[in-house]
Amino acid sequence: MQNKQNIIEINQNYKESFKNMSEKVLCSDKFDPELYGKYNVKRGLRNQDGTGVLVGLTSIGDVRAYIMEENEKVPIDGKLVYRGMDVRKLVEGTQRRDAFGFEETVYLLLTGMLPTQTELDEFNKMLGDYRKLPEGFAEDMIMKAPSPNIMNKLARCVLASYSYDENPDDLSFDNVLRQCIMLIAQLPTMAAYAYQTKSHYYDDKSLYIHNPQSNLSTSENFLQMIRPDSKYTKLEAEMLDLALVLHAEHGGGNNSTFAVHVVSSSGTDTYSAMATAIGALKGHKHGGANLKVMDMIDDMKKYVTDKKSEKQIEDYLLRVLNKEVNDGSGLIYGIGHAVYTISDPRAILLKNKAEELADSLGGEWKEEFEFYKRIEKVAPSVFDKFKHSSKSMCANVDFYSGLVYTMLNIPKELYTPIFAISRIAGWSAHRLEELAVNNRIMRPAYKNVGKKQPYTELDQRV
Repeated sequence: MQNKQNIIEINQNYKESFKNMSEKVLCSDKFDPELYGKYNVKRGLRNQDGTGVLVGLTSIGDVRAYIMEENEKVPIDGKLVYRGMDVRKLVEGTQRRDAFGFEETVYLLLTGMLPTQTELDEFNKMLGDYRKLPEGFAEDMIMKAPSPNIMNKLARCVLASYSYDENPDDLSFDNVLRQCIMLIAQLPTMAAYAYQTKSHYYDDKSLYIHNPQSNLSTSENFLQMIRPDSKYTKLEAEMLDLALVLHAEHGGGNNSTFAVHVVSSSGTDTYSAMATAIGALKGHKHGGANLKVMDMIDDMKKYVTDKKSEKQIEDYLLRVLNKEVNDGSGLIYGIGHAVYTISDPRAILLKNKAEELADSLGGEWKEEFEFYKRIEKVAPSVFDKFKHSSKSMCANVDFYSGLVYTMLNIPKELYTPIFAISRIAGWSAHRLEELAVNNRIMRPAYKNVGKKQPYTELDQRV
């Protein structure tokens, strides 16, 4: 059996070979980009106006950002709808009751209906009973092979759960529902343990393994499992709960949810489908976007000496667009969205609650929150100056979510896993929908534009 050092040595031995082969791969994979237009290819499954290519139907989530008037798109305030219900109404309802909303949201997404008190109590008990991992799972699947990236560890844990299931390949509806609910309950525990293990083995910190508590909500459980003393305030738990509610679903076309539909259409098992979604969410263009926001803000502070100066903020953002600072991408992370234009309802709700948290913390956090508000205010006009476009731009949910997690003292490596802990609710609903209404495997077309070549005998190749 080879150890890690052996693998590193082998990698080094073939470094030059990989470089030479890569050049051949890149050469073979290149073709004229104008062919996309010639064959009317919808790159990224997007139409020319930026809207998504319609590839399916869903009754679960909906994202509304414009209306059509005389065949033209007219931007409106963004709306996020869960099972026909405006997410704002859902959030306002739970806040009026001074209750946690994520579990209620999961029930709504899965069943299409809000639970009665009796149904909610039973569902909470069900989640509580499933939260603990199987005996030996943490030691064998998490601690024996620690990962520097929590998302990869989550994918492994989900795939490993297949081996602990007495009926893993049964695609009957009630069995798949059971598997989904079990994973919804256990993913926070897996993420917390994966983080604690990573902190211990990679960061040389003490190892804290706290058992999940069956009587606590998802947000309360997660906070008490990742903190050494297991302590948290009610406001902190409410803040995280809101973030979970707002990230739980975003229609069938987002990358990770679409991946669930694609993989589920093949008839594979639940664990393979959910691991696929986690892999998709890990990407910085999807679930890792809030980390990009935080990195940009950190870079901004090197140049903006006065956080109250809108002029300094504007100058920095113009330099971002000119690819002179930050990562050179030319992107102002957290501003703009593929669908929302005037406003992202998730950002608005998160911003309002974040202000409450910042006020309670006071001092530097209140100042930091005001800094974010100024960036949000200035950014659209900077886009207008740079691109000479009056297109509406708004802060998206990623702009404030990173700040929220920072105020909650949640480590950066857990930002995207928290997204997964929430979005698995939507993934589960979409997997069930795919199995219920669609019995065709997804198989879009790719046109081959490669050049023909003859076969050459081995001794004649150069």
